[in-house]
Amino acid sequence: MHVTIEQAEKAIAAARQKALELGTQMCIAVVDSGGVLKAFHRMDDAWVGSVDISIKKAKTAVFFGMPTGQIGKLSQPGGPLYGIEHSNDGLVTFPGGIPVVDKDGVMIGAVGVSGSSVENDHAVASAGVATLGVGELPAHPWRT
Repeated sequence: MHVTIEQAEKAIAAARQKALELGTQMCIAVVDSGGVLKAFHRMDDAWVGSVDISIKKAKTAVFFGMPTGQIGKLSQPGGPLYGIEHSNDGLVTFPGGIPVVDKDGVMIGAVGVSGSSVENDHAVASAGVATLGVGELPAHPWRT
């Protein structure tokens, strides 16, 4: 299963609305379960550097099945995933990337957002994911 274009567009619209509410300009990316870009939106005046970051946040979330902020906690110096951001042609391990999970617990893609503080990035990504009516990832032995 993959996120559909209709789902991706719905997530982007909700994320964009949240960004407007927060007074920020964001880049919003949606990838499918293979980490391939499904849809993208760059708001007017959003940083050009946020294009790559938003896509990498979405890819990072789907590649490892967890929010990027969680990976960031594990990848600090001395942490079990220290240096992981150098894998897979570059990952982003701070908040703003969230997996999209369907009602059956299957990860179908991810949303990645960049353009403001990490708190705002996470809030905007969360708004996009929430519109899809999805649940949490099921328990997995290696997930922390």
